[in-house]
This record gives sequence, C-alpha cells and structure tokens, in this order.
Amino acid sequence: MKHAGEQATGFWTPRPLSLDGVLSRLESLSRQPEFWLQRELAQARALKPYLDGNAGRLVAPLEQEIELASLYLFCDYYPDDGQLTLIEQLRDVITEHIPEEERQWLDPLKRSYLDVLKPISPPRPGQDLVVQSLADGTRLTLPGGEFVKDLAADHPLLTRVIHDPNTQESDRAVWAGCGIAVSQVEAAALLGITSEWRREMEMTTGSFALGEWKEFAKRFGHMILWAFAQRRMEALVDAVVHIGYRNPDGQPYLYAIALYDHHEQRFFTDVLTEMNEFHVEKPASEAAQSAAGDRPSVRQWVQQEDGRFVARLTLTAFQLIVECDSPQRLDHIKHRLAASLGFSLHFRGETLVPPARQLSVDELTSDEPPTLVVTREEDQMLLNQFLEKAYLEWPDQPHLALNGQTPRHAAVDATLRGKVSDLIDDMERHDPGRQRFGKPAFRYNRLRAHVGLEELPE
Repeated sequence: MKHAGEQATGFWTPRPLSLDGVLSRLESLSRQPEFWLQRELAQARALKPYLDGNAGRLVAPLEQEIELASLYLFCDYYPDDGQLTLIEQLRDVITEHIPEEERQWLDPLKRSYLDVLKPISPPRPGQDLVVQSLADGTRLTLPGGEFVKDLAADHPLLTRVIHDPNTQESDRAVWAGCGIAVSQVEAAALLGITSEWRREMEMTTGSFALGEWKEFAKRFGHMILWAFAQRRMEALVDAVVHIGYRNPDGQPYLYAIALYDHHEQRFFTDVLTEMNEFHVEKPASEAAQSAAGDRPSVRQWVQQEDGRFVARLTLTAFQLIVECDSPQRLDHIKHRLAASLGFSLHFRGETLVPPARQLSVDELTSDEPPTLVVTREEDQMLLNQFLEKAYLEWPDQPHLALNGQTPRHAAVDATLRGKVSDLIDDMERHDPGRQRFGKPAFRYNRLRAHVGLEELPE
C-alpha cells in the first residue's frame, strides 16, 4: 500500500506559560461576535481540502492540523473586512492589563510561520534539539522534553516555532504547541507540492515578487497544510484501491462483474480459447455431461496470478459473464473482448462496487494492503443487487437470439415463445450464484411473469 509505513504522527509540545497566556487572549478575541465570521473564514481557508466536495466525509483532519489552523488564524491571517489582525487588536487593548511577559510574544508570533524542519541532532529528552528548515536551510535550537522520545532524526516535522524573546540568541526558539512528524519522502512531497502551487501563482499573477521562503511561508504557509491534507487523502484512496477482498477460502473475491448477451457460442468458444492469459476450466456441474460425450452447454476460462483465481469467464448458450477481482482488470478484459468479438457482444450491465466496509486505523496504517473477507451473505446480496439492475430492462431490450425482437414481444409470438423460455431457463441454470454459494442470486420467475410466461416451481 502506498506510503503504508510512512503515516504521519501528530505530537504535542509544552509552551512557556506566558506564551500560553497570550494565545488564550488571541483565542478569546477571535471568538468575539464582530470577529466570528473572520475566524470561520480563516479556519476554512487553512483546512480547505477537508471542506471541499466529499473529502471531509472520507478523512477528518488531525487534531494537530486543527491546532495549526488556529495558529494560522492568530499569527498570519489578515481579515478581509478591514479589521485589524488579532495580534494588532491585542496590542491595542487598553481596557485590561496585559503583563509584559505576555506582550513580548506578540512580535515573535507575528514573525512566525509554518515550516518543515528536519532534526539535526538526535532527539533526546532533556537536551536541546537542533532543527533545520528543509526549505531554506535556516537552523534553530529548540528546548527538549519528554515528548521528543516520540520523534526521530529521520522524520522531519511539520510545525510552527516561535523565536524566544527572552534571549539574545537569534537561533533560539520555542515550540508553538504541536506538530506532525512525517517521513523524509513525505516532507519532500509537501514542499514539492507547495512549490508547484507557488510557481502557478506566480505565473497566473505575472508577479515573481512572492519573496524568499520566510516571506512566502508567512503569507501562504497554510498551503503546506493543504499539501499535507492532499497526501493523506491520496494515501486513503490508495489504501482503498489496494484492499484485497477474499472469499472465506482465501481466494480473491470477484466483485467486478460484466454481463453480455450473445448468440454465437461456437465462435465465442474458439476466440476465448485462443486468449493466452486464460485457460479452460470445466465447471463441476458439466463434468458428467462432458464424460457422457455431450457437448457442454457452458464453458469457463479462468485467469490466475500467484496461484489465485483473479478472473473467470463463463460462456453459456446465450450469455457471457465476466468476473474479476478489480475494476482495473475488468476494464482490461472488456477491451480485449471488444477487440476480439466486436459487435457479436451485447452489453447488458456491470457492477464495480465492492462490499461496503469501514476500515480501522490499524488497517489503514498497516505496511500491507488491507484484506477483507466477504461472507456468503454479503456476496449473495451484492450479486442480487447487480442482477436486479441488469435484468430490470431485459424484457424490453432487443435480443440477438430473438431476431432483434424484445423478449416481451417475442413471448406473444407462437414461433418465438419457446425461445424466450429457453433464454430465461439458461439464465437461471447458469446464474453465477450457483457456483458462488449454491443457488441462484435472482428470482427468474419475475422475468417469466414480466413477459407473460408461466412461472416454474422454485
């Protein structure tokens, strides 16, 4: 699974009490009625990928992302309604006393920005940690603590740090309260995506004056959060794509199915037999018939990978059923069939929907693709839903075996009525549910009733 072993890990860091105090005041100001709309706009901008479309229904932002979005609001956001920034508003407060040890953090907060920092020294509790910006090489020294035991030298940090106003050392800073540890590959991807967006902005505006990294990150650092959210969503999609659906016996579950009508079984048999990726497999139900010397009314071809069945083609007198372990494989086989059989195939329908499952955190973050076992009941339900949809319009669709007439019209023709009955009998006899779980997945008496034929005992 893509990036399966490189999942991001959020972490929390302690802050100086005076910094906590000033951030609490900024939080209170942001919740004032006159600023509430701007607060919502700022947080919506910082967390934009989770709010667009249906992405937020698939994956929620980490708690650290929400906290970094709040710091963007406090430190970087310029209201679009003409109000002062929150830091400017707090600096102008005269109605209450703000201790100097809190006020001294206002300028460092205003100059802070989101960055991707690589640990240079080994993270050890109780020792300072030296980090370096992967964007412009700036080095900073941060206080250590018990939390650094969860950090690693080879995992850069997506975080915000604030220069310490209590020292004259320009490289001394403190943690802003949280961060996200990512792999080196992910860190490079975050900066690469952000840089590409930056170039697009410059090309679109015709201005190349976005400045050095510090200036760009101060104005558009929230784009790094966008890039991080994008990578999380891509990882989730990749995890879902690579889910291994299995039958209880461990074989791949063939949930991607396409159904075709035809009326040239001998021609189809010859063409499918020549396809090298498939080999002939005789259905058990036809073994006795074949042993008796009769030509079987159904033929099957299977495709295997690593000893597992990944695709099955079932050819009956009037239908071709294609079953695969993934939509991608089904799409490839459909193109092969179209190229070889052309207009002899009449597409009836397909399903690409796997069983609905909620993946656990462990399954999503595993180094191996998730494997989900599909029960017989789930299989029966999904196959029934597919056949219900595929056969919904069958009575009123022209059929090749009925000289182009619809089954409903042919059933009132004495010369074709028996042929319609034969078609439905063939569909019921070779319903894919028989091989999967021992009985038809669809009630074919419904089709008989729709076209005016007598129903058979079930």
